[in-house]
Amino acid sequence: MPHQFFVGGNFKMKLISLEQKKIIITAVCENNSHVCVEVVIAPPSLYLLPLKEIVKNGIRVSAQNCYCKTSGAYTGEISPAQLADAGIPYVIIGHSERRTLFHETSELVAQKTKAALNGSLSVILCVGETLLEREAGQTTQVVESQLQAVVTVLKEMLTNCGHAVIAYEPVWAIGTGKVATTAQAQEVHAYIRQYLSTAVSRAVSENTRISYGGSVGLNFRSAE
Repeated sequence: MPHQFFVGGNFKMKLISLEQKKIIITAVCENNSHVCVEVVIAPPSLYLLPLKEIVKNGIRVSAQNCYCKTSGAYTGEISPAQLADAGIPYVIIGHSERRTLFHETSELVAQKTKAALNGSLSVILCVGETLLEREAGQTTQVVESQLQAVVTVLKEMLTNCGHAVIAYEPVWAIGTGKVATTAQAQEVHAYIRQYLSTAVSRAVSENTRISYGGSVGLNFRSAE
């Protein structure tokens, strides 16, 4: 069965007003006529609810992060249960900026992923290597290590792979002006499928959607 293509847009902490975001979202909605493509946008958390009310044509919103606990004294965090209660269907977990700037380990990413799936959210799980790791020939080892932490925690839950998208995002191609080639992205995509087939099951490997995350050029195409 063919995958529904997936396109995600992460606003990060850019565009400092709601009106700026509305302009972009309106343009995206007006140009989203492909029913075979799932489009998800991830604004900063305080804009999730107002933008959720104006998206249309099947476009969905995603949080950029969540915590691994349902509730408690965790100042500044948002729980999967709160996102689900607010009608937010997706959450990004393990983004390279969370891993590098906020020192989130793969083990914490795994716990967050488990909490999000248990909270009925769909997860965009990010994995990828730095430039130094790529130049050292360590891309597959890094990606496997990041995935292994999640598989160890979630293996029994991964049969429902329709609720997870793996985003391969080479850190060196995010906001740097450097662009991974289609061949580079597809090589890692193929490795991820091979790893999932061995570590989890062939069904999960075949049915999990894998996307490329990072800067793109006009001629870049990578749809899994």
